[in-house]
Amino acid sequence: MKNCFYNRDIVSIKEFNRDNLDFMFKSTEKLQSLHQNEKMELARGRNLGYIFFEPSTRTRLSFEAAMISIGGNSMGIADAKSSSVEKGESLADTVRVIDQYSDVIVLRNPLDGSSRFAAEVAEKPVINAGSGTEEHPTQAMVDLYTIQKEKGRIDGLNIGIIGDLKYGRTVYSLLYGLTNYDVEIHLISPRLLKIRNESIFDVKNKIKLHEHEVLDDVLKDLDVIYVTRIQKERFSDIQEYEKVKGSYIINSKVLESAKSDVIVMHPLPRLDEVSHDLDNTSNAKYFKQAAYGKDVRATLLALVLNENF
Repeated sequence: MKNCFYNRDIVSIKEFNRDNLDFMFKSTEKLQSLHQNEKMELARGRNLGYIFFEPSTRTRLSFEAAMISIGGNSMGIADAKSSSVEKGESLADTVRVIDQYSDVIVLRNPLDGSSRFAAEVAEKPVINAGSGTEEHPTQAMVDLYTIQKEKGRIDGLNIGIIGDLKYGRTVYSLLYGLTNYDVEIHLISPRLLKIRNESIFDVKNKIKLHEHEVLDDVLKDLDVIYVTRIQKERFSDIQEYEKVKGSYIINSKVLESAKSDVIVMHPLPRLDEVSHDLDNTSNAKYFKQAAYGKDVRATLLALVLNENF
């Protein structure tokens, strides 16, 4: 199959179909099987430039580790306060400058539409590492890969997505990605954090969706529990946040009512929504999910930079 990722912006997972995703997952397995010396040739002499205007641990570090693992270098802005943005520099100018020094750009920005805008400005490929409340496409790729690896399939699964469904950009990208598969989705959230209907208008006709406020209504049927943090930073009214924080806590007691082989995922960071008493159980896959992030992103970078990988 032709490498459809080569020299391409990665702005939305909606731009990729199942064949594209399967190709990337097979390429991830290929990358994992390569000798380290072969991996190091995939990005030798190439630079990744990152621009992170929101906090990040896993996404930024996994992109840096990924680039290093295939022989490249990374540099960039980890905090807007340490850049000329503090002096009033525009996003367009920041992107244009990083573009001069990089072979691929990774951007996280709190504004909706920021990655699409950056892709229009830059000459080099732009990878969306989180744009406002819209999307986080590489996280969805990691999530889908994790489900495939840990469950052996995606088709036929019952997947529960729990927590902040209104503001959680990982939720929207995962939903868009899941439209490529035959799955049943259960959206579980407080009423204040229900999914934004206008953002999933085209999803409803492609996938089986059910909305719930009570986890127990569907827990016993779930094969995957995907938990999200309720994001305090997205609330303009702190009292609204106080009403919904701690709405769902997944712990060992809760899982007694679930399938024995259910997997628990989380894009992290977590607060109290996934209890630490799950960390060493066979159900907990969130740290594996984070580990897969490096390999999936290394593969994506290799594909974007190499036409024939």
